[in-house]
Amino acid sequence: MGKKIRVLIVDDSASVRQTMTAILSQDPDIEVMGAASDPFMAAKRIQEDIPDVITLDVEMPRMDGITFLRKLMAQHPIPVVMCSSLTEVGSETLLQALEAGAVDIILKPKIGAADHLAESGMRIREVVKSAAQARISGVRRPSARTSGAAASGPAAKLTADAMLPPPTGRAMAKTTEMVVCVGASTGGTEALREMLEALPANAPGMVIVQHMPEKFTAAFAKRLNSLCEVEVKEAEDGDPVLRGHVLIAPGDKHMLLERQGARYHVSVKTGPLVSRHRPSVDVLFRSAARAAGANAMGVIMTGMGDDGARGMEEMKRAGAFNIAQDEATSVVFGMPKEAIAHGGVDKVVPLEQIAREILLAQSKF
Repeated sequence: MGKKIRVLIVDDSASVRQTMTAILSQDPDIEVMGAASDPFMAAKRIQEDIPDVITLDVEMPRMDGITFLRKLMAQHPIPVVMCSSLTEVGSETLLQALEAGAVDIILKPKIGAADHLAESGMRIREVVKSAAQARISGVRRPSARTSGAAASGPAAKLTADAMLPPPTGRAMAKTTEMVVCVGASTGGTEALREMLEALPANAPGMVIVQHMPEKFTAAFAKRLNSLCEVEVKEAEDGDPVLRGHVLIAPGDKHMLLERQGARYHVSVKTGPLVSRHRPSVDVLFRSAARAAGANAMGVIMTGMGDDGARGMEEMKRAGAFNIAQDEATSVVFGMPKEAIAHGGVDKVVPLEQIAREILLAQSKF
């Protein structure tokens, strides 16, 4: 076993600190090096011993988490995961945290709800591991070497079979509008912003799965809509996929692409975690292979793990053209790397070229 990921928990709630410590300590590759009740105590701990990852509450006494994050990123960049309660107002604040340099967002675990605690615990551990691998100020952080069992955890890892059957029969030919299907995770919020801001108002219809908790996707879509020429919204069941429009899968729901005649729409469904995520990129990509075939284009972007790798391979077999973000511009090169290894990627490009590749593919329709 290699070096453990050392985590500092910063939260003014003693019960949250205790619960987070218990959740993280379940993973043999994570070590909770301590906890602090406010940023001033955290700063003192950091001066004594530098952690690999910090989990940081937003609302705390003496100094709020966003202010502390900005000071930390300016003076001593460390991967930070923001920890917050589930609120619409808090979602807007946490998007500011992502802009300020936070790696990801996790929800505070609901103490006493056993099922929710187990599911949220799995995501919390995965996000912390992902953060440990993240590039901060262009430098990749050292991380633990994890065994297969430790990396995957005790729970069974479901595939897209849990939501829909694999593609069958001949792939659909290029007969309808092009649909772009995108998957991203750690680092994806800012990467998606950069990519979408580069697209014109008549860009092809796009459906996106970004690993984010419930509620935060609505605020994320609203923010993107204010910045981009394309229209961006959180997807609702039955929404049509239209040119110049982008649909973001809602947190805690799977999103599937479906076709009626020559028109596409999305189906938003509840269901189990797939590849340990909900929404899952694998679910979206498999649905695109079934519904769109060669009319689809797949894009896999920064993120940890392998969600999307199998689905992208299925898209390619169905005739889709697929691209992956390169390692140099990825915060974490996990998802693109796995998709490449599975043989589903046709071209690897830096982040700043993804929009151009989409428009180039659109010109061939």
